[in-house]
Amino acid sequence: MSDDRTPPASDGPRDWEAGVYHRVSQPHAGWGADVLGRLELRGDETVLDAGCGSGKVTAQLVQRLPRGRLIGVDGSPAMIEQALKLLPPTVELVLQDLTELALPDPVDAVVSSATFHWIADHELLFARLAGVLRPGGRLEAQCGGAGNVADVEAAIDRLRQREPWATAFTGWDGPWNFGGPEETEARLRAAGFVDVRCWLEPRDVTPDDAYSFLHAVVLGAHLDRLPVEVHDDFVEAVRSELASAGGEPITIHYERLNISAVRAGGDAGAGESPDQIAARLRGA
Repeated sequence: MSDDRTPPASDGPRDWEAGVYHRVSQPHAGWGADVLGRLELRGDETVLDAGCGSGKVTAQLVQRLPRGRLIGVDGSPAMIEQALKLLPPTVELVLQDLTELALPDPVDAVVSSATFHWIADHELLFARLAGVLRPGGRLEAQCGGAGNVADVEAAIDRLRQREPWATAFTGWDGPWNFGGPEETEARLRAAGFVDVRCWLEPRDVTPDDAYSFLHAVVLGAHLDRLPVEVHDDFVEAVRSELASAGGEPITIHYERLNISAVRAGGDAGAGESPDQIAARLRGA
């Protein structure tokens, strides 16, 4: 079967280095496999991978849905283009921001890995996910949680105290939203989920290629705020700080927030748009 899907174009800011990410993100693929292991499937369901990235985790679902439908959504044109190279034409790939998520038909399950912590508005995110799930549909996800990559954040904070990085990130709190289990459970319930369970799980990563891992997986949003000519210097400065604090080879300490929930049945959220639900959750 020929693949006539067309890679999307983007006029926005610098995109993910999807090819490098795909090569060095094996730890994330393993964590994604753990998420999929929590999902029971008959094989004829419709499943959405929310934040499919380069398609590594999505690919693990293909054989589990021989009679089903698999949809991958991501907001990065480069990631979608990389996923096109990996996934068969039966997988539907959609370029869409998850805070604007809309599908023509409800899905039976949503899975996600290494994505939600990149989204600032979790109230809107969870409302959008509830909006595409059928009543009784499952959400199984994992993302960065409270304390995730705290060693990297500490290294960057130290760099902010000296030149040439002292003013590089003035007025910016960083790209990550690392929620805790209790606050995340409350947001999910308010968005229309039941049987909610969230828990943290520590994971350590000692990357084989520390420079590429930091550059393509961890620090992309920071590099967006720096001139291109100092990107390499910044990555090396962070790597050096991590090595000074913890030795060589560097190890990055992750805290993964696991999410397991079911979309409520009945009239939960009926009559409200995802934006209205999110505004209600925020107390607007």
